[in-house]
Amino acid sequence: MNAVRIKNGVYRNRAVNNISFKLVKGFQTGVKGGYVTVDSAGYFGPEFNTIRIRVDAIEDFEYVTGEQMEQQPVAVTPVPPIIESDEDAINRIRERFDILTEMTKATVSGDIRAMIVSGPPGVGKSFGVEQEIEKSCLFDKLAGKRLRAEVVKGSATPIGLYQTLYKFSDANCIIVFDDCDSILLDDVALNLLKGALDSGKKRVISWLSESSALRREGIPERFEFKGSVIFITNLKFDKMKSQKLRDHLDALQSRCHYLDLTLDTMRDKILRIKQIAKDGVLFADYEFEPETEDDIISFMDTNQNRLREMSLRMALKIADLRKLSATNWKRLAETTCMRVA
Repeated sequence: MNAVRIKNGVYRNRAVNNISFKLVKGFQTGVKGGYVTVDSAGYFGPEFNTIRIRVDAIEDFEYVTGEQMEQQPVAVTPVPPIIESDEDAINRIRERFDILTEMTKATVSGDIRAMIVSGPPGVGKSFGVEQEIEKSCLFDKLAGKRLRAEVVKGSATPIGLYQTLYKFSDANCIIVFDDCDSILLDDVALNLLKGALDSGKKRVISWLSESSALRREGIPERFEFKGSVIFITNLKFDKMKSQKLRDHLDALQSRCHYLDLTLDTMRDKILRIKQIAKDGVLFADYEFEPETEDDIISFMDTNQNRLREMSLRMALKIADLRKLSATNWKRLAETTCMRVA
């Protein structure tokens, strides 16, 4: 058969009922369920030709001949988009951060060996992770022992990365790479990170180049890494334009757990700030009245397109100004926290 009639399908939130198309590829299953690939001949717009129409089961379509295809009626009913309420969005965001805490605890305990956390800057990715790391090191601090965890911030050279991985290679050790995206842009560092994140039972990391620095510190050219790694990044792995970098990031994702905090819009960031404030965490040190906290968040919401950034850090900056001057804080915020119009 060279054509297919979709009895009950969906394409880009549009219902597709009793429409026939030229068949490109038969029924397949993917991450989001079953689909057939068809040539729509621009039916859904000039930029959409070869497309995948989602169908829940093989009963939702049938193969037809070209002559039958010409006789089929056309009916497309737009499906209204699902609008997420503020409350639902806040619950979604809270759940993601609860999962981050749970996964961090599992990494600290060694039940999970590697995790990548992706989300925009200033939304509290690092805070929750570092809290759990501090808890895990509390008894080491009290006993005066070497800490079993390390938080690496900023750039890291390949040899520095190798040294850090060796230093914390024991089974009870944890390394957190926070805002170390430069590692992803260096092939040598990236391959070392892949080795540390590998899902295999035995993770052997090697440095086969001559290095006097490694010799001085007695670091071998090969060792087994048994520790756990958390890599925190601002990059959204599936949105990278560079094909080469995307291939590398796909390789990292396949090796470990990947948690996208799904804070993709300005609205999500504002709701994250509201969620932290509602939980009594954001302004806990300021002893503000609830009305004052609401005023600060409302001010940020109103001026979202003018603020230099929408983040928890910005909320605290404005809170500092509110504490400094109850009458002039908005003017101070406009001057120091906003872009020049």
